[in-house]
Amino acid sequence: MKDLIIHIITVFMGFFAIMNPIANTPIFLGLTGDEDRATTKLIAFRAVTIAFVLISIFAISGKLIFELFGITLYALRITGGILVFFIGFNMLQGSNTHKSEKSVLNSAAQQNASLGIAVSPLAMPILAGPGTIATAMNFAAAGGLMQVIVTIISFAILCTITYFLFISGERMVKALGPSILSVISKMMGLILAVIGMQMLIEGIHQAITILSH
Repeated sequence: MKDLIIHIITVFMGFFAIMNPIANTPIFLGLTGDEDRATTKLIAFRAVTIAFVLISIFAISGKLIFELFGITLYALRITGGILVFFIGFNMLQGSNTHKSEKSVLNSAAQQNASLGIAVSPLAMPILAGPGTIATAMNFAAAGGLMQVIVTIISFAILCTITYFLFISGERMVKALGPSILSVISKMMGLILAVIGMQMLIEGIHQAITILSH
């Protein structure tokens, strides 16, 4: 039971760090700045729902995708670990990991952002980007049905938190201020870099163990 609780916390924190809903809230506010309250809520709900469906599909069909393309778990862990590490490293350096999204942000705000932005760029790639997908597949493929269920439930909880952060984001951003948001983003970057390194170490260790036999 203790191991299960630790695993649930690890999965949730991994998703929280890589999706970083706190840092993404200002982006959401920029994309929906010209919309009324009802439309903003609908965009937020649609975005997190689409992201949840995408991640659930990859979590459930991860092993099937492995078999179909001949992918090994240690290859995913090594690749995913490198990807997640560099995302976290960029966040620690204060780099903008959402430059392409911000360029979309400006044009979308000028054109009175519609519900279409819930699909792109919000759901994909801001919420369910390559790093999130790789993390979901890594967690879900690490064991049996229980790991898949834990992965999906953890991401569902995070999507719920993200939704409420998005719809109440204006007050949160004003309350925290840019300096606090920057500190939070760097803390998430550190957690993310450590998770990525752990994935990389586990992948290399598994590869050495399997290939040496």
